[in-house]
Amino acid sequence: MRFLGNIEAKLDDKGRVFLPATFRKVLLTSCEESMVLRKDIFQQCLVLYPESVWNKQMDALRKRLSRWNSTDQQVFRQFVSDAEFISIDGNGRILIPKRYQQLGGLEQKIKFIGMGDTIEIWGEAQTHEPFMKAEDFAKAIEDTLSFEAEDCFSL
Repeated sequence: MRFLGNIEAKLDDKGRVFLPATFRKVLLTSCEESMVLRKDIFQQCLVLYPESVWNKQMDALRKRLSRWNSTDQQVFRQFVSDAEFISIDGNGRILIPKRYQQLGGLEQKIKFIGMGDTIEIWGEAQTHEPFMKAEDFAKAIEDTLSFEAEDCFSL
């Protein structure tokens, strides 16, 4: 599954929004019927996980956290309790509950950003936050990829 792109949309008064057709197509071809919605851990946006991706994330987290450590249990509890299953209706819409609209700072205008195996949902007021300045992005890519190239040639 690969969600790509940056697509603007509008929430209706009931909190429904059309999931972009390109993302629905990816879900359909991957036989995914439901998704999990949660607030991002680091930024003020929401994240939609296809159910299979969510299950892998949850399994990976569970393996790293001990059931016999109280802090680990609190981390796991918070991660899974802040999530909710979301269905796509027959018209291609999802309902974003009011609680999540508030957590993500969403108003009427929102933006869907494909993040590979997940989809982020940003409010209009935060649309500058997910991106770096062009020169910072170029430098970060250069640093990351030149480091990988050095590793390849050091064999």
